[in-house]
Amino acid sequence: MSRMRVDQELCILCGQCVEVCPFLGVEIRGQSVEFTDSCRLCRVCIKACPTSAIWLEKSEAVGDVDKAQYKGVLIFAEQRQGQVQPVTYELIGKGLELAGHLGEQVTVFLAGSSIQSQAERLLEYGVDRVYLYNHQALEYCRIEPYTSIMVDLVRKIKPNIILMGATPVGRSLAPRVAARLRTGLTADCTSLSVKDNGDLVQTRPAFGGNVMAQIVTPRHRPQMATVRYKVMPAAAKVARPHGEIIHCPVDEKLLQSGIKVLGFEPHHVASSITDAEIIVAAGRGIGKPEGLELLEELAGLVGGVLGVTRPLVEQGWASYTQQVGMSGRTVRPRLYIACGISGAVQHVAGMRGSDVIFAINTDSDAPIFDVAHYGLVGDLYEVVPALIQALREGGSPDAVFQAG
Repeated sequence: MSRMRVDQELCILCGQCVEVCPFLGVEIRGQSVEFTDSCRLCRVCIKACPTSAIWLEKSEAVGDVDKAQYKGVLIFAEQRQGQVQPVTYELIGKGLELAGHLGEQVTVFLAGSSIQSQAERLLEYGVDRVYLYNHQALEYCRIEPYTSIMVDLVRKIKPNIILMGATPVGRSLAPRVAARLRTGLTADCTSLSVKDNGDLVQTRPAFGGNVMAQIVTPRHRPQMATVRYKVMPAAAKVARPHGEIIHCPVDEKLLQSGIKVLGFEPHHVASSITDAEIIVAAGRGIGKPEGLELLEELAGLVGGVLGVTRPLVEQGWASYTQQVGMSGRTVRPRLYIACGISGAVQHVAGMRGSDVIFAINTDSDAPIFDVAHYGLVGDLYEVVPALIQALREGGSPDAVFQAG
């Protein structure tokens, strides 16, 4: 790693480097100049030093890894209270696709206590191998043991790609694993593909969601990515599972942790928009907060829930828990009714996986129509009341689907 160095014999302790540093990364301690963690290697201090006592020591370049040693896709199977979380099956679906393109295998890392049945269930989805770490100390996800055990496994099996859910656990575990392995990590991916040479193309929103960045890690292995829940289709069960469970011994040294679990009390969460089958979503085009009441009535009639775009949350008209988009919730309902939504890339990235998208907008050129399966150009304050009346006169949620 590159770092700033000081020749203390040339240094006259004038303090010029301290004054010019824009990051407050230089300090005079006793009779020497030292650089703190705030230093960003901007080199301003080098130009300001009157005695040329400061220079940048560059580290030697890291050579390319031997990619031939790394094969296959490894999935982190997150479990909670002994149950594998749904995002895992989405990761398996994508992992099978990527591995199929390369002609390689998909393996799963599962750690917990008394979870043999969960390992057997994972095999039903077509994975080749489940590495099972079954130990009482792994019942709850304490980050130090999970990191140590996963890093130990990765160094043994050398996967080309590692996929993890962008959940609170995944977002905490992934960067620690990447740092130990000295490799790259792309967070919150919305799309993944792989080149013929094994390089993983990781797509994620950047610059506040205004662009979709494609990131590759050509010189390091393994390649790591976290993926949001509901952005990819889940794997389907296979008729004839062919995989095997590898029971891995747990090294007691890897279980050391500064965290002691005193107890566990599950947090009961109300129904989430993420799991909704039908969503009626409101955008800036509703014009007034009263419009939400109209759309909430429609949502109730079709057995759905109300969703909103970011501007409505920022105006205080709705709760953040109702926000759909990359800065809110990612959803995959059977039916998504977009009312007064223009179709900004940040919002579309969070709902484009819906089975059926029906858009209502006064602007025929609105980008939302580019992703909608069905669209209606019109005033939502005319269209929605008519739809509500039709439903009240004998319609049903099933009728809405048939109409779609």
